[in-house]
Order: sequence, then C-alpha cells, then structure tokens
Amino acid sequence: MLLLVTGSVFATENVLQDPQDFVHDVFAGDVPKPQVLWLTADLADDATGIMGHPLQALRIRYWERDGRSAWILEEIGKERPITTGIVVDHGKVDRVKVLIYRETRGQEVQYTFFTDQFKGAVLQSDRQLNRSIDTISGATLSVRALTKLARLALYLDHYVQSRKSG
Repeated sequence: MLLLVTGSVFATENVLQDPQDFVHDVFAGDVPKPQVLWLTADLADDATGIMGHPLQALRIRYWERDGRSAWILEEIGKERPITTGIVVDHGKVDRVKVLIYRETRGQEVQYTFFTDQFKGAVLQSDRQLNRSIDTISGATLSVRALTKLARLALYLDHYVQSRKSG
C-alpha cells in the first residue's frame, strides 16, 4: 500500500496573538466600537488592483480613534491564509503583526526583524509603498502577502479618514 501525503496536510495554525487581544493592545485597553466598511463597487475595484484578485468579503471591520486605525486582514501566502493585524496612524503604518500563521514555510515573516520594515511606510499615488520591503529566501509569497495587506490597510484607512473630513 502506498500512502501519499502532501505538505499542506501538515500545515498547522500557529496563533501568535488572538485578533481581539491585538486590538486591545493597539488601543491600550480602551477599544473603540468596531466600524464596518462596506466595499462599494469602486472600493472593491481598487482593492482588487492592490491585492491582485477580488476580495472575498463584502465588508471589512476595523477600529478607529483619533486618526489611528486597526485592521485585521487576511491574504493567502502560498496555500493558506495569513491573518495579520495592521495599525495605521495618521496615514503611516505604525505596526504590522502576523496574528495567525498557517503556512508550512515562510514563518520568518512573523518576526519583528521583518515586520519592522513596514513602520512609517505610506502609500504613494500609484498605491505602492514608499519603500521596498526586503524579501526572505523561502518566504517570498508570504512577504508579498504582507506587503499587499499593508498597502490595502493604508488605502482603506485613507478612504475612511477622507470620508470623515469630507
């Protein structure tokens, strides 16, 4: 009898931080009421351009207070979703944190030596980050996933902030 098992069968869910705990930390325990951003056709089209594929959601939940927003977003690395918490503070990335990692490779993206590269990044008019993010050998797809999520969070934050002031 021949038994063939693929690597994805052994992929585990590594919960680094519960998403609710992340939001609690971001707002020092004084968590604002969650908001919901409905993806209109225009927003969905723009998000598709950033992510390279249509989002699977019709709405995105976020938390915001005084120009600081927290987003819990997911993107597929190679085969499985990477749940990531992203904080945008006055239009700049303040924090990127991998919350749940499900891939069998590329887990280096969860470490601060990697995620600290995003701190201070802003979204340019072409919807790219204003800095390059170093790749990690063996984790290229996970790096791309986190980079796209940072771009999406910055874009969505800009949209939310412009609606408040406009």
